[in-house]
Amino acid sequence: MPTSNTGSTLSRRGLIRAGTGLAVASGALGTRPLLAAAKEAEPRRKPLVIAHRGCSALRPEHTLASYAKAIEQGADFIEPDLVSTRDGALIARHENNIAETTDVAIRPEFASRRATKIIDGETISGWFTEDFTLAEIKTLRAVERLGAMRPESKSYDGQFQLLTLEEIADFVAAESAARGRIIGLIPEIKHSTYFTKIGLPLEQRFLDRVAASHYLSTAPVIVQSFEVANLKWLRPRIAAYPKLQLLQLTVPLDVRPPDVAATGGTLTYAQMHKPAGLADVKAYADWISPALQGVIPYGDASGKSGPLGRPTSLVRDAHAAGLLVSTWTVRPENAFLPTDFRGAGNEAARQDKACIDLLRRYIDAGVDSFFTDDPGLGRIAVDSST
Repeated sequence: MPTSNTGSTLSRRGLIRAGTGLAVASGALGTRPLLAAAKEAEPRRKPLVIAHRGCSALRPEHTLASYAKAIEQGADFIEPDLVSTRDGALIARHENNIAETTDVAIRPEFASRRATKIIDGETISGWFTEDFTLAEIKTLRAVERLGAMRPESKSYDGQFQLLTLEEIADFVAAESAARGRIIGLIPEIKHSTYFTKIGLPLEQRFLDRVAASHYLSTAPVIVQSFEVANLKWLRPRIAAYPKLQLLQLTVPLDVRPPDVAATGGTLTYAQMHKPAGLADVKAYADWISPALQGVIPYGDASGKSGPLGRPTSLVRDAHAAGLLVSTWTVRPENAFLPTDFRGAGNEAARQDKACIDLLRRYIDAGVDSFFTDDPGLGRIAVDSST
């Protein structure tokens, strides 16, 4: 379990793997209400449905199939996690380790690329995007990393290529034009400190892509990160893009952000959740996004799940500080639900009604958006809420 004096991988998946006890954790989008809410700290009446890596419950994550399904289901925003190739291309992968989300492990031509690295304080073995050119990445195909749990998604293994940010932006622009509604993007900048250390900083490359893309520079875009320094660096540099906002990802634990740990700082995510910490976040970000347990706890710090508890004061305190609040990530399978929302079947059994009911509880708690692997269920939850 990560502690305040370690620097473990702070990804949604990495936090679960580290045993934090966090459950793994979207209609037409009105951009004016979103921007007004950010400035006036007024919670949206209808939260945004954010497609976590697309519709990752039904299609391999970060593929056109996943994004297309999410948009069809009514997601307000789609999420491309961004990492770098060796030649500086920004591609959509949840982690720079692509061992479990691509077919690289069965490609003999890349066998020698397997490596072990320390990333955000965690020792990881696999194949890493920064060791491949974009041309090489384009020869790989996406696979479902939760294949035993998500057979429908696994049935698409090997069909879809990996995508650049530019390709995703063009696809979303085309979908927006075809469907007559604005679709936002909420990219996460992954492993910022690590990529800067190896000479592949992501933030300026991202801004360059925004400047070159009509859609990215005019549509709603929310940049998210578990780190702090990169969001502070971006704050003054996004002034030319009035629909571009910043979101601070957090967990309700005494864990330091990777950049803070790397520089010997003491700030923890738990401190960010206090009123004084929220005021500090507001100085550089528009949103704060705690894991689900930061809004409504369940389970314990050992990793054992439990029944859903009562809402914390975090949403109320964040709104008082002028921040919008998102939360991550709601998934429909038994394995990821609070114990009192689980149903018949094994860990992989979907509980669609219970998932909708769980989403409504977070909506009632006042969140302004939520990440979900199944945006279709999120859409139902939002549209049926009063």
